Formats: sequence, structure tokens, C-alpha cells
Amino acid sequence: MIISKSAGKERDFLLFCLCGAFLGIYTGLYNPIFNNYIAEVFQVSDATRGGLEFFRELPGFLVVIFSGILMSLADIRIAIIALLVMSLGLFGQGFVSPTLQWAVIWMVMWSIGAHLFTPVSNSIAVSLSEPGEVGRKLGKWSAINTAASLLGYLFVWAGFRYFSIDYRLTFGLAALAAVAAIVCLMGMRVPRVSRPGITFMFKKRYSLYYLLSLLFGARKQIFLTFGPWVLIKVFHQPVTTFALLGLAGTVLGIFFKPALGAAIDRLGERTIIMGESLVLVVVCLGYGYADLFPAPLAIFVVYACFVGDNLLFACLMARTTYLNKIVEKREDLTPALSMGISVDHTVSMTIPFFAGLLWESMGFKYVFLVAALIALTNFWVATYIRTDRDQSFENMSKMIG
Repeated sequence: MIISKSAGKERDFLLFCLCGAFLGIYTGLYNPIFNNYIAEVFQVSDATRGGLEFFRELPGFLVVIFSGILMSLADIRIAIIALLVMSLGLFGQGFVSPTLQWAVIWMVMWSIGAHLFTPVSNSIAVSLSEPGEVGRKLGKWSAINTAASLLGYLFVWAGFRYFSIDYRLTFGLAALAAVAAIVCLMGMRVPRVSRPGITFMFKKRYSLYYLLSLLFGARKQIFLTFGPWVLIKVFHQPVTTFALLGLAGTVLGIFFKPALGAAIDRLGERTIIMGESLVLVVVCLGYGYADLFPAPLAIFVVYACFVGDNLLFACLMARTTYLNKIVEKREDLTPALSMGISVDHTVSMTIPFFAGLLWESMGFKYVFLVAALIALTNFWVATYIRTDRDQSFENMSKMIG
């Protein structure tokens, strides 16, 4: 039986969404335990925690090389290899980490797979979308991924609270979820590719995208590292708190992410990224100055900042759709996305170390003041975004004026 091109694309998108669901389960298992795992099992200091991010994020800096080596392969095959490496790293963290040094080795392996998967997953979603619906398709995939993470968060919350499960079992289940995602990818059709292996894709045309990626890397890593650290070190919160916050963010994300995808298609990337930047300034001030509120309320301010910041990570979709609109040719998308991740990680692998030193010497408030300044810079840079939609809007405004 001959399957039409559009029907085949829908079938592949369904399998890709199923892959996203299993990766959501992995996320719900892994995200709420990692920081407590590092803090409780290895008793690291604030500066050491920041320093660990260099090793955790180094593969993100090198992803342009890893993807360049594999660039002659189809995106689906690269994604399968990435998830295989990631699953081995997860298994190692859970079962072969007798010392912090071993944990770092397996963490790096996990990071290689996770960072390699990110650009090709976006590229796969774009390739399965029709013109004008890229934001909606990315939003739908992200929403399914988010909804499935509920299962992981619920397992962590109930398991650690009522059944005394340990980190080892949780890491093992996360690895199995990644393997299940691989099986879904193996069921998708693999298109022929004619692109050569590309190590670097740095074109002047994409320079604004790379600058946005650089700022995103700085903002992202401060929050990923020190947002949870505030809750652990300042407010002394256990794993179950992170599971509950993950649940709250997941429920909100099921509605927020597809709505955001539709908003990107309707309003344009410039408006979304500028709005994201302004909200981030509020989140930064909330993290840094929650203690100005009465004690019972302060912790809930930080909870709200944690959940809100995690929702805002979905705005990364706007950077992907912006790049998709300005690429000279379809073959540029995956290598340009990979280059963006490497640019992102030139700062994200180093800034946590200096932020950790800043925390120890001056206090955590100053870490988030720096993050607020980065958010304001991102707002200014986003004003330079131009797509056909933005140009048309400006021309119309001039005519009205």
C-alpha cells in the first residue's frame, strides 16, 4: 500500500511525539533529583557546584564538532545515536558512580547525548511541519513532552516521600525511558541526505541568532544552577519539593507551550523574546529579594520564580523559528542550530563557576542581579530581530503614522 507524503509525514510526527513523551518521562525523573543527588551524596560546596557546570556544559560547547562529525547522517540517525549515549550516561550516574569523579565522567556522557539531541530534535520537528505552522508543531511536541513528564515527577514525589526509593532506581528508569524513545525514532522513515559533513556553520547572516544564543546561555545556566541551589541551600528544600514544583510547571506547561507556539506564529519572534526578557527581570528580582517578604510568603515567591522560569525556557522555540525564517537553505538549519548551542555554551560552561564565587564572597542576591542585567541586554538585542512579519508590521505602522 502506497502512503501519501502528507500521511507519511503525519505518521512520523506521531512517532516523534511518542518519542517526546518518553523523553518527558525521563525529564520528570531526572530533573528533580540531580541537584539534591549532588548535594546529598557528594556534599559539594557552592563554588564546587558552580565548577561542576563546566564539565556538565562542556559537551554543549563541543556539540558543533560532534554534530559536524555526524552531519552526513540523517537527523533521525543522529538523534538515535545521541539518545543512546545519553541513556548510557544516565545508567552510569545511577550504578557506576562510587566517587564524585566517576559521577562527573558519566554526567559528561549524559551531557554529550542531551546536547547533541537538542538541535536535531528541533530540526526534525521543523522538517515535519508545513510553512506557517512551525511554531504550532514545536509547541505541540513540547506540550506532549511536558505532559508526559508528569509521570516522572509523580513517581519521584511519591517514591521519595512514601516508598523510600533511591537515586539509583530513578536514574535507571530514566535511562530506560530514553531507550524507549530510541525505539520510537527507529520506526520513523529516514530521508536521504546530501549534505556533507560540516564542522562549523558561522555565517554573518545568522550573527543575531548566535548573539541571542550567547545571552540565552548566560541566563540559562545561572537559573539551572543557582535557582535550585537557592531552594536547597537557603530554604533547605528536599527532593519532594522539586518534584512538586515540576508537577506544577508541567501542568501549566501543557497549556502554556502550545499557546506560546501559536503566539510565535501570530505575533512574531521579536515580540515573544522581548516579553520573555522583561518577565525574566521580575523573576531575577524575585529570586534575589524574596526575603524582603514575610518568611511564610518568601518561600512561595521563590517557588513561583522557579516555576515561571522553567516555563520561560519554552521561549527557546522562538529562537528556533526565527532561525528557520532566515536560513539561506534548509540544509543550513541543523548545523546552524548546533553552532548556536556551542555559542550558548561558551558562557554557560564558565559563568556558573564565577557566579558560585560571587555567591560565596558577596551573597546570592548579586548572582541574580547579574542575571537581571543579562535579561535586559537580551531585551535590547531582541529589538533588532527582523523577519518578513516584523518588516511588514513596521511598514504598516509607518503608513498609519
